[in-house]
Amino acid sequence: MTNVLPFRPRPAVTRLARCEVVTVAGDLLALLEQLEDVSARAAAMGRPALEVERTVQHLLDAVSAVERALDCIGEGEQSAPG
Repeated sequence: MTNVLPFRPRPAVTRLARCEVVTVAGDLLALLEQLEDVSARAAAMGRPALEVERTVQHLLDAVSAVERALDCIGEGEQSAPG
């Protein structure tokens, strides 16, 4: 796949403080709420059915991606050393 970039964490990134992790999780939760709101509005926008269906599907895919990111953050906190 040409759109896959290797992830190489920088030292500063690997030393995120707990408050920064909580802030990122909060931002992701806010983004999740916004995406869900936009999805509902897109479903009712009165455009051709195929356009609405594709738009809503892409937004739901984005919701899933944000949920997976939140899951990763949660898993990281659980496995972090005490």
